[in-house]
Amino acid sequence: MSNSELKISCPNLACANPQNSLGQKLCAHCETPLIYRYLWASGSSATQRSPQELVLGRYYVLTPQIWLDTQPGLLPHLPPAWPDELLAYLHLYPQRLHVPELYGFASSREETTQWDIALLDNAAIDSGGTLHPSMAEVWPQTTSLRQVYWLWQLLQLWQPLAEQGVASSLMIPENLRVEGWRVRLRELYADQPESDAQPRSLLSRKLPQPPTLEEFGEFLFAWASEAQVVVAQPLQTVLHPLRTAEASLASVVTQLNQLLLEQSSQLPLQLKLLGESDTGKQRSLNEDAYFPTVPDLREGQARPKEKLVPHLAIVCDGIGGHEGGEVASQLAVRSLKLQIRAFLTEVEEQEELLSPELIMEQLEAAIRVVNNLICAQNDTQGRESRQRMGTTLVMALQLPQRVKLTTGATADNAHELYIANVGDSRAYWITPHYCHLLTLDDDVATREVRLGRSLHREALHRPDAGGLTQALGTRDAEFLRPTVQRFIVEEDGLLLLCSDGLSDNGLIERAWLDYAEPVLRGKLSLSAAVQALIDLANQHNGYDNTSVVLMHCRVSSDFQLNWFDPKRATNATSGWPADMSEASKALLYGESGEAETPATAVPVSTVTRKRNRFVVVLSLLILLAGGGTAGLIAWSQLNPQGFQQLRQRLPNPLNQALPPGSPTN
Repeated sequence: MSNSELKISCPNLACANPQNSLGQKLCAHCETPLIYRYLWASGSSATQRSPQELVLGRYYVLTPQIWLDTQPGLLPHLPPAWPDELLAYLHLYPQRLHVPELYGFASSREETTQWDIALLDNAAIDSGGTLHPSMAEVWPQTTSLRQVYWLWQLLQLWQPLAEQGVASSLMIPENLRVEGWRVRLRELYADQPESDAQPRSLLSRKLPQPPTLEEFGEFLFAWASEAQVVVAQPLQTVLHPLRTAEASLASVVTQLNQLLLEQSSQLPLQLKLLGESDTGKQRSLNEDAYFPTVPDLREGQARPKEKLVPHLAIVCDGIGGHEGGEVASQLAVRSLKLQIRAFLTEVEEQEELLSPELIMEQLEAAIRVVNNLICAQNDTQGRESRQRMGTTLVMALQLPQRVKLTTGATADNAHELYIANVGDSRAYWITPHYCHLLTLDDDVATREVRLGRSLHREALHRPDAGGLTQALGTRDAEFLRPTVQRFIVEEDGLLLLCSDGLSDNGLIERAWLDYAEPVLRGKLSLSAAVQALIDLANQHNGYDNTSVVLMHCRVSSDFQLNWFDPKRATNATSGWPADMSEASKALLYGESGEAETPATAVPVSTVTRKRNRFVVVLSLLILLAGGGTAGLIAWSQLNPQGFQQLRQRLPNPLNQALPPGSPTN
């Protein structure tokens, strides 16, 4: 079948004339955006297919293993039973930045019950249907920083893949593909004995002998020996102990992290940051909250040493309706600002690098504090079940750790970017070449895939697919599982944080290219881009509130850093939405309407052994600063004994501020 004869179906199943010529962007009949989904066909039988074949009347073969789904609106073929080995794709769904997803199945013959070809979505294939280059192809020309970053990612993938019996996937050079900064796996391979000459795809029989960590160390060492001169010897020094089992994986990861940050910190890094929120066309109340607002940007100019601007970005989407969701989202933003300000102060005082693990623990602890603050408000107001207010969260922290270089000099910023999320607000990394979704939604569809119960495309057809499985404030913190990830900013790009008012219906995936290059080339201002994204959301998803925070990260030549467009400051006198009710303000501020007071943080060096006390004491401080007396009263009633013990530990001025009626000695 030639390209001229090939038709691609409109994904709108209600379209009366869904057939379109290949290459069209919109359906000629209903103007629905057309989806070009290129799949990787895994399994030895796939190589028997010829280009231009149409398999099962649906899948167009571009190359034997790259197929185009010409009917993307329909569910893929799902046989009643398939190999258990393929469950690894489902369990590794949280690694979707690197690992493809199981999409559906096909067979080597048209009429058969043997579904021996696995079709993989989110594959290492570009928008034109071409496989991304292998790491080996581009390794010689790649910068030293990116080489170290790629090896760091491979080390991070070792443990989760080994647990699923597919660590061999990391040791097949042709299987390692790269797209800019990230490493991608073409497919997964079952672990096997060395005696097998050829790697086995997961459609083959799984064998019991996984590769050893020492063998993996040998594999990585070979890459290090061919690295750029500036890092070749340091990489070999770091990785050599792994080859001989002289060092643990953890110690090698620590040393590799040091080398990675030494490399990244030598690049310049400048940031622009802007945010905006809109109620939408169909809502009367905006339950979203975000940071930074225009007053925050002004404060950042006036008090630059606090470093919140431009390093911190937050978007929260409130749940719970009037005088509920808006309170939860605003309370989350206020609490996180206080805690991150204190954390940045402590980081500034540290002489040694903090490990990514410790930083992620700190951020998780801060999120749990927020969760308990909102829970306390819910309990005080007697909110139960679906009436409990809550909020989603996506937060980005560009942490400016100082790095001591081998030359003896000190670099000011290690280029670390931490992304934390709960719920379905999202973070994207966008360049002129690609748009990467960095976060994973906490919804029913994702849960079903992670538990191995359903393929993602199948789970999306559930009526409750988009239902949230967790949010801040709806349950006690012990049941909360925030996701925190660490990235390195080593290229120019846009970090987009948004609520689902913008991300719903694949809107960003369809429109990102219109904004990336104009902003990154200086042809479109950041404020204009933010407003354009708000307008786009109102045009297509106007049934919901929309919040957008856009961070422009630049590591190339210097550019003028402007915090915000003064025109956006018109009528902006506070950080709160104009439609916030007085009752909601009272819930948020408390009766005293106190201004924010800085939170105090325990020294980072002692955070591990004092984390529990830090979290609870900080909760009380934030309740005083942001929640008024109601939250403290709730705390004292929920756990009088624990409350009293903590009260005795607190400074006298804080004890004197506790509300009347709290448990006393």
